[in-house]
Order: sequence, then C-alpha cells, then structure tokens
Amino acid sequence: MNQYIYASFITLMTVLLMMGLLFNVGRARGKYKVQAPATSGNEMFERAYRIQLNTIENVLLFLPALWLYAIFIGDKGAGDSGVIWLIARVWYAISYQLNPAKRGLGFLISLLVIAGLWTGAAYGIFTQFTKVSI
Repeated sequence: MNQYIYASFITLMTVLLMMGLLFNVGRARGKYKVQAPATSGNEMFERAYRIQLNTIENVLLFLPALWLYAIFIGDKGAGDSGVIWLIARVWYAISYQLNPAKRGLGFLISLLVIAGLWTGAAYGIFTQFTKVSI
C-alpha cells in the first residue's frame, strides 16, 4: 500500500536533513571547542546551532501541513511542495552558515511553501466538512 509515497519520501528526507544539521552542530562543537551544555561562545558554532533550532521550529509547521495536504488534496502535490521546501531549507542553512544576512530568501520560500500547504489542507478539510450530512 503506497498511497502516500511522496509525502513519506519527503518525511524521510526531512528527517535526513535534521540529522545532517544535528551532526553539523556536533562537528561545530568540537571544531570551535564549545562544550555542552553551552550554546554560545563562537559565532560559527552559534550559526550552526541556530540553523538547527530554526529548522526544528520550521519542521513543526511543515510536517503536519505536508501530511494534511497529502490526505485531503493529494500526495503528488504534497511531494512537489516538499521538494521545494527541502531545497529552500538547504539553501537557508548554507546561506546562514556563510553569511546570516543572506538567509532571508531560503526562509521566505520555505515559509511560503508551508503557507500553501496549510491553505490547501484547510480547503481540503473544509470541503470534507461540507460533504458531511447533519
């Protein structure tokens, strides 16, 4: 049963992205000698740490929207949106690490994808409610 193959794939890729960011923070801790539980001390470590936290915050909005869209509108559209979101988040992470002032476009694109998924999901749920007889 592969009804939601695209949303499933994007979910796996999202977890892979988060694991990559986790390892990046660990690498930065060692490289810049920021001992746990400290979360500050070197700007490059702090960038890696903020990228990870900002992405976790973004994922909390993204994954429910992705799955609700897949269920109520369509899996393929959710998957296509997910690819755009993933590219935007990778772009965001690279931009932030190199120059935090340049992170805005990756953030904006990922936020617009989430808004589109939530809007589509809300529409899909609303149409289901209108089909329910009282």
